[in-house]
Amino acid sequence: MGIPRLRAYSGPAFLSYGFRPFFFLGALHAGLSVMLWLPMYTGELDAHSALVPVDWHVHEMLFGYLPAIVTGFLLTAIPNWTGRLPVQGPPLLALVVLWIAGRAAVFFSADIGWQAAAVIDVAFLLAVSAAAAREIV
Repeated sequence: MGIPRLRAYSGPAFLSYGFRPFFFLGALHAGLSVMLWLPMYTGELDAHSALVPVDWHVHEMLFGYLPAIVTGFLLTAIPNWTGRLPVQGPPLLALVVLWIAGRAAVFFSADIGWQAAAVIDVAFLLAVSAAAAREIV
């Protein structure tokens, strides 16, 4: 018998391993953000963002797309590196919801305030860092 690689999990397959939601949502976000950015850039769509369209696009690629892909990689690689069980189910769902909340907060940052948007957006990065540190340490 080897080391168990997965814990018993009967929930949706989407939440069974970190790469599944984050690779999917990161790729979806990359495509949709371009489709949103073009009408924002031309002035046909108001994002209610405190950022101008070019800055919003840069922010979403650096703090939306990239962290989603890196998180998917880390939540898949860390269990392989450490032999620990992966983050699954409700804890993984909490990270996904936090990432989505960050995307919405930045999109509506003019309405909720840039400080609140920043706190919500950074909360995802802190949560992922804590989850990774917990597994590595």
